[in-house]
Amino acid sequence: MILKCLNNDFGVLMSVSVRDICEAFFDLEEKYNLNYQEIQGCYAWQLIRMHLYYDITRKTQIFGAPQQKSLSLLDKVKTFLPFFKNSVFKNPFSGKYTKDILVFDHPRKVIFNGKYCDIYSKFLVDFLKDDYSFEVIESAYLNNHYTEPEDYIKYNDAIQLGSYVYKKFNKIEFSQSEMELISKVQNELESIFNIKLNIPWMMTTHILNFQYDFKKYVGLFEKRKPKMVFVVVAYENHPVVAAAKHLGIEAIELQHGTITDYHLGYSYPEKTRLQGEIPYFPDKILSFGDYWMSEKTSPISQDNIVPVGFSYFEAQSKDFINLDSIPDQVLFISQGVIGKYLSKLAFEFAKNQNDLKIIYKLHPGEYEAWRQNYPELVEASSFDNFTVIDNSEIPLYKLLAESAYQVGAFSTAIYEGLMFNCKTFILDVPGVEYLDDLVEENYVFKIGDASDLKDNLVDFKPRDYDKNFFFKSLDEKLLKSVIDNG
Repeated sequence: MILKCLNNDFGVLMSVSVRDICEAFFDLEEKYNLNYQEIQGCYAWQLIRMHLYYDITRKTQIFGAPQQKSLSLLDKVKTFLPFFKNSVFKNPFSGKYTKDILVFDHPRKVIFNGKYCDIYSKFLVDFLKDDYSFEVIESAYLNNHYTEPEDYIKYNDAIQLGSYVYKKFNKIEFSQSEMELISKVQNELESIFNIKLNIPWMMTTHILNFQYDFKKYVGLFEKRKPKMVFVVVAYENHPVVAAAKHLGIEAIELQHGTITDYHLGYSYPEKTRLQGEIPYFPDKILSFGDYWMSEKTSPISQDNIVPVGFSYFEAQSKDFINLDSIPDQVLFISQGVIGKYLSKLAFEFAKNQNDLKIIYKLHPGEYEAWRQNYPELVEASSFDNFTVIDNSEIPLYKLLAESAYQVGAFSTAIYEGLMFNCKTFILDVPGVEYLDDLVEENYVFKIGDASDLKDNLVDFKPRDYDKNFFFKSLDEKLLKSVIDNG
């Protein structure tokens, strides 16, 4: 693979792209049959696939850091006691009873109707409450639980704590053949991208996690005897999916974000897919709409990708969907990994645009440190027509509804903006490949700099599209069919 070095106006080193990394992964997976190679009794490549991808994107400087707040040592000490407490009083292993359905929700919670919830599994939980036997297994977010206590919610703290201890007192000794394979893969990736990797360390960490967690989940499922298990972000929950499939329990993933041909949580090369079932991949995925997941790269059949809808968007957007947009309002949608590029674009664009109202909406992970990280944004915020939003007081959907234009990269909010008829512009930065099909279909316009945005703001005429294609209303009949016939 030959990689060319280019720089755009925003200092993006374009020597490596998301596409390059994915194609390198696909080539190695076909060359060494990595997705089906057992190492230390598990499919270790599956365990590290996404984490290795993130590591390479950081080391090649494709993406910046997500800028999410990290836990200090004091934070960790303060939350250690609650972990013990929750392991006793909210332990999913406590009690002798069975449940037909177990739901492993997303750790991150947002306020919805005055209460914290996981927006991806809430619609499912609300549907199950009246007629089904179920339980939610909740993981801590930054070592805290934010939802209100409910009888049907148990905490995963005991397993997480046990896994932490297990890693401290156990180690992995790779066999000679295992080490030879790992070294070949590492050497080739290091040569392609001119970086240093530590795949043995990464595999050791994730194999130890898997060894402990898999046994625990097998024990939990044998005790509760569920008929199906739902999970958000399956590629972060391999032991859950593996344990379910080991016992013949249907494993179903709930879509939580953008899915594209270059998202390695869902995309596999043809040779791998033709070999059969991908280890640790869920049996079904419940999607937001028909648009998501391509037959070209999906490891499961189209029949097992079920478009049940996205009820959070439906509920949150109903108050704003019919608002008239402000003709001269341009909304920039930021993300931590590309914020340094987008903030420069917004500054350059705003300098000579006094006739436009410009709003820069930061991602929650950027709220605390944006003044240190984005000097151009600090300068732009002094312009009379430029507003930086660094809190969640104004709903994102209200901002989208009020804006005639949106500018961003590859956030899920871009698709949500399309639902509000925003004329959409995508900055050509690493990760733009995720939206290739939207560009090709002329739903959005790809720009390289502020001049591109200025020149095409009015002239670009997007192609008409069916909004239900992206986010359909919750299809309760279809959801009931999935649950009753599983």
